[in-house]
Order: sequence, then C-alpha cells, then structure tokens
Amino acid sequence: ESCRAHHSTRKLTPVMPSFDIVSRTALSEVDNAVQGAAREIRTRYDFKGSQCSIERVENTLTIKADDDFKLKQVQELLRGHLARRKVDIGAFDFTVPEKAAGNSVRQTVTIKQGIERDLTQQIVKAIKGSKLKVQAAIQGDELRISSKKRDNLQEAIALVKELKIVQPLQYVNFRD
Repeated sequence: ESCRAHHSTRKLTPVMPSFDIVSRTALSEVDNAVQGAAREIRTRYDFKGSQCSIERVENTLTIKADDDFKLKQVQELLRGHLARRKVDIGAFDFTVPEKAAGNSVRQTVTIKQGIERDLTQQIVKAIKGSKLKVQAAIQGDELRISSKKRDNLQEAIALVKELKIVQPLQYVNFRD
C-alpha cells in the first residue's frame, strides 16, 4: 500500500514524439573502402612503380599521388570503393591538392562528422519558416525535432529532405 501511495505522487511529464537529425559517417566502412582502393593501387598495372597512397588518421584522409593525373585516378578509385560500401561521398570535403616532394601532389580529405553550426541554423530557419507545428533544438552537432503529433515529424523530415543538403543526414532515435 505504501508503495502505491508513493507511486501516485510522481508527476509524469508527457514525452512529445521526437527524432534527431544527425550526420554520422561509419569510419569502419571508410577504412574498408580505403583498404580496397589501396589494394587496387598495389595490384593495377597502370599504378606499377607509382608512389600513390591513401591513409586515414581520425577524420582525415590523405591522398598522395605522383601527379595530378594519378591523383584523379586515386580519387575515382576511392569514390568507387566508398559507393560500394554505401558511404555517401557528400560526407567528404576534398581540399585543393597541394604540391609535395618532387612533382608529387597531396590532397587532404576531411570526413564530416556531425552537423556544422551554420547548417543546423539553416535547417532550424527552414523549419520555423515552414510554419510546421514542430520544435527544433540544436544539441551540439545534432538537431532534435519534436512535436505533439507524429505526422508533423514526418512532414519535418520531408521538408529537410527537400532542402537538398549535400552532407548526408540521418534521422534517428524516433520516440513516440
């Protein structure tokens, strides 16, 4: 009886349906793609004797190539292997190649993890401008969308998809 009395005094705060918009790139899949591309570089005849390579350190890939032509070939190999592993190329920011030792070139590629502040603000602005009955809250490099009605959440996803954002976004943690 005392347990029941205690239970009824607790206030239950209604949890609104919500979901999170995130941008996460599976680094294990990136590694698989990099290893596949590196294997192809080692075995292909047209790369014989070349100094081409790709390596990943945390969220950065470094592509090294003998010249601009070889760099383009390595980029294509990498893109192909990423596509096969279902890794969205939109998560990669290719910098301008720079000259390295001799005639070789080096290119840094940043793997985007999380949504940058400018992009979260752009999404929030679009949602507010749409007059949808949803709330958007920036939480670090993610965005939480909540609403009283689940249908409104579906409309919010459709709206964000229509923005044609290059960076891949995932819609996760659905709560009812």
